[in-house]
Amino acid sequence: MRNRPGGWALRALSLVLLVFAAQLGSLIAPAYACGCGAMVVDRDAQVSVDRETSVVGWDGSTEQIVVRLTVRGDAPAAAWIMPVPHRATVELGDASLFSELHTLTAPVTTARHYFWPRAKDWPFGGSGDGSGDGAAAPAGAAPVEVVGRERLGPFDVARLAATDPAALEGWLKENGFELPDRLATALRPYVEQKWEYVAVRLAPRESGRPLSGTLDPLRLRFASDRLVYPMRLSRLAATPQSLGLYVLAAHRMEPRGAIGGRPPEVTYAGRVDPGRKQSAYPALGALTGGKPVFVTAIDQTFPRPELIGGDHELRAASADTPYRITRYRDELLTVGGFPAWVLTLLGGAGVVVAALLLVLRARRRRPVAPPPPVTVPSPLR
Repeated sequence: MRNRPGGWALRALSLVLLVFAAQLGSLIAPAYACGCGAMVVDRDAQVSVDRETSVVGWDGSTEQIVVRLTVRGDAPAAAWIMPVPHRATVELGDASLFSELHTLTAPVTTARHYFWPRAKDWPFGGSGDGSGDGAAAPAGAAPVEVVGRERLGPFDVARLAATDPAALEGWLKENGFELPDRLATALRPYVEQKWEYVAVRLAPRESGRPLSGTLDPLRLRFASDRLVYPMRLSRLAATPQSLGLYVLAAHRMEPRGAIGGRPPEVTYAGRVDPGRKQSAYPALGALTGGKPVFVTAIDQTFPRPELIGGDHELRAASADTPYRITRYRDELLTVGGFPAWVLTLLGGAGVVVAALLLVLRARRRRPVAPPPPVTVPSPLR
């Protein structure tokens, strides 16, 4: 059967409209997940986490997480939910900690020289310059128990012990939010493991303005016999996710697995003593109690967040091998501002000329040997 004229155009237009509708839906949908927790906003509002940076420390029995979020959107407030394996204490973190760690772990740049000129060098071009305690709620306890609540700067922090994911919905409703069905399902494994939650109501400093910008960091501390970083809720994200961790421990640390993302990449590893006099890292020293610590910086991407299958559990690496990214800046080798290759050629030419002069001079001074004597044979008798 022959297609009607213009039928292919109508089908193409329909396909374009469907793709546009899907993209529009992803733009207006509220964000339910970020790297180490879940973000919940009003149904008619939206907020996105542009960047999340976390510092994770562990001394063998106590874990602490300092997290800083940079958000944008039109929501006047949001709720951030963080699952923790044991009862947590919460306080404001020091924002300068992140600046210190960024400086400490930044790649170093070093010059790498080459001898022969390249396309941008002379004579081809250019000038030659180079370019709390147990968390289990007792039997018969209320589904959600508020074990602590405090106001920290712009944050209203509630520490909850929940025995039913749906019970968290009550607290959220009291604070003007609605628990999405997908998030309630994603929280169930944490409830089965008898984890608790830290629920934080985020609001801008100035009333009436949308929640946007870099928020003050929060510092959580809880008992833990292993170093774990909650990641399971990130599987709710609709867009690819990235994870940046600064891990502070006695040894170099590494994730046990990729948990559904690309292989984790160590971008820095090294031992630091922030407690010494005139240290450049006072905030790091305050966090570690002035004790030396091994810092491991880890980056990882999750192109398909729905494949995330659990939380990151970190373990000591086989060796405390230091590592730092080195970026090379290629420069033409010079001596006293002159290209080394030019000086080498001139020097070589000078040596050749000098050798020729010596040869000529030696030839001029060489004495001329007298001719051999001429003997005349005597006549026969």
